[in-house]
Amino acid sequence: MDAGSTETRAAARSAELRAHIAHHDHRYYVLDAPEIDDAAYDALMRELQELEDAHPELGSPNSPTQRVGGALAEGFAPIRHRVPMLSLANAYSTQDFLDFDQRVRTKLGVDEVSYAAETKLDGLAISLLYERGRLTYAATRGDGEQGEDVSANVRTIRAISLQLKLDPAPELLEVRGEIYLDHAGFEALNARQRSNEEKVFANPRNAAAGSLRQLDSRITAQRPLTIYCYGIGASAGVTLPDSHFECLAWLRQAGFRVSRESLRLRGATAAIEYYSALQARREGLGYDIDGVVFKVDSRREQEILGQVAKAPRWAIAFKFPPLERATRVLDIDIQVGRTGALTPVARLQPVLLAGVTITNATLHNADELARKDVRIGDTVIVRRAGDVIPEIVRVDLSLRPPDARPFVMPESVPGQAIAQIIQRIAHFGSRRALDIDGLGDKQIAQFVAAGLVNDPADLYALTYPQLFELERFGEKSAQNLLATITHSKDTTLPRFLHALGIPEVGEATARQLALHFGSLSAIQTASLAALEEVPDVGPIVAGRIRAYFDDSTHRDLVQRLLAHDLHWVDTPPRASHTDDHPLTGWTIVLTGALSEMPREVASERLIALGAKVAASVSKQTKLVIVGDNAGSKASRARELKIPLIGETGLAALLAAPTAAAQVVADYALAPEA
Repeated sequence: MDAGSTETRAAARSAELRAHIAHHDHRYYVLDAPEIDDAAYDALMRELQELEDAHPELGSPNSPTQRVGGALAEGFAPIRHRVPMLSLANAYSTQDFLDFDQRVRTKLGVDEVSYAAETKLDGLAISLLYERGRLTYAATRGDGEQGEDVSANVRTIRAISLQLKLDPAPELLEVRGEIYLDHAGFEALNARQRSNEEKVFANPRNAAAGSLRQLDSRITAQRPLTIYCYGIGASAGVTLPDSHFECLAWLRQAGFRVSRESLRLRGATAAIEYYSALQARREGLGYDIDGVVFKVDSRREQEILGQVAKAPRWAIAFKFPPLERATRVLDIDIQVGRTGALTPVARLQPVLLAGVTITNATLHNADELARKDVRIGDTVIVRRAGDVIPEIVRVDLSLRPPDARPFVMPESVPGQAIAQIIQRIAHFGSRRALDIDGLGDKQIAQFVAAGLVNDPADLYALTYPQLFELERFGEKSAQNLLATITHSKDTTLPRFLHALGIPEVGEATARQLALHFGSLSAIQTASLAALEEVPDVGPIVAGRIRAYFDDSTHRDLVQRLLAHDLHWVDTPPRASHTDDHPLTGWTIVLTGALSEMPREVASERLIALGAKVAASVSKQTKLVIVGDNAGSKASRARELKIPLIGETGLAALLAAPTAAAQVVADYALAPEA
């Protein structure tokens, strides 16, 4: 038998197997109607894998064998959406929706409007781009204009077609949807996390978002993610129906998973009835929704209505009120914050609420505890504020038992000092401060109990032998934590100020202080009057800042942190400039990896010179600064004929901002660069 005929037969069989597997994936993951059992499916997959192993030339990124995930990714590259992924305006009451309907009818000049109704899923928006029928990439929503490339992870989700079920296939099709975890998948995932002694997820949305943004797609492949598709972005080589509802039906025929709850309705009354009916059976759907999306069904009418800012005038999200459940208060205890504040927390009899088991609810402070009169033993009504944070709405006084005990707020609690230390260090290493990944309350508590850490500066003295001796610290976890601690030394002044935990100084105030004074030493020695000159800093905040740096313990902490080589690039103080800063009116975008300084540092220095640093390129952008692997932002800038400079040009610009125009002319990158 000649090699040519063998390869031909292998190619034909692999194509046949891929078609069979795609068919059965669609039946199982999209239609929920499998035709074969797991053993038969596994046999098909195994045969295809053996063929591809024997004939590497048959391999393809769209092969079903690739859904299991591949090697680690270094990060997520930016992708610019062909058509922006708009956000939605919200309606919180029937009157809000009627007002929306009135605006639509007035603009269209009609008495009644046809709406397409859809469930508002609580997941993660995604854009899938198909070219000539094959999945090219998948991108998160991002800022609506630009998202992150999560293609490798999305390819592991079997409910998503790698090949369109259309013949002929469109030249281009951009499909929008929501990736989520249903309740069964969420419970199965957390059961696996618990069995592996790993952290469980708080709710399905967090689990879905974390799963989709894994750098290792093999982890994503183990998570039971699924999707509902709800719209179309860009398209070419295909004629789409004018009706949005019919577009959903067309997507279903093309192999996409579309919600069975989608319905076409005539008029506001029918829409409100649909909303009420879906709200009544919300918890029986098997997945989380937080409302209904109503879209004007006619795509021609959608074009007439247009959009405002980043939201369409032809669609609205009619949100459900938060779900409420009754449960019992088992106990009330105290949580200690980083400033030493004591917060009463109700420990509840576990209750399932919107797919999440609620066991605790904050009572905020002594005044709130007294106002609601929550007692140990009470039956209370709980809800998730914003469908996220558990809170006690009220006490059911009709069910209060005779032995219900009022809780008396203590002035202090045992271990308060230790709890406060843990919270201060946790704040220091949090994502918006020094961003020490992998440093949580449990790890900090271990360090404090072992006498290794008493304040943030002690983190930088930790050694590998010290960590390796601690429970649950292996070789890899110890090395990883030490690496992130070392990496955190390269920071910015605003992050450092925020990390110190100065009372009343959050991210925004820290940024204003850094911009105004330019250096830490200037802030440390500033008078109350000088501090009050900073935007948004009044007498109380100024007093807090002055008191912090007048305290010898705090001054010692700062000096020890600096001695461990925490560093940043100081910027010229805005207070020393006139109102006309050198780069006032310049909108600048940074893209790609900079080798000479972190992009955040470059941004801070440009902002200090008066520039506005934007996340995406637009017609208002005056300059784009590019590093390695600049990607789509650089391409977009060239399309709009916006000048680009590299790192050498950036250094020159920072050195001579008053000659910005000449610097850009001298260092502009060639069009083909």
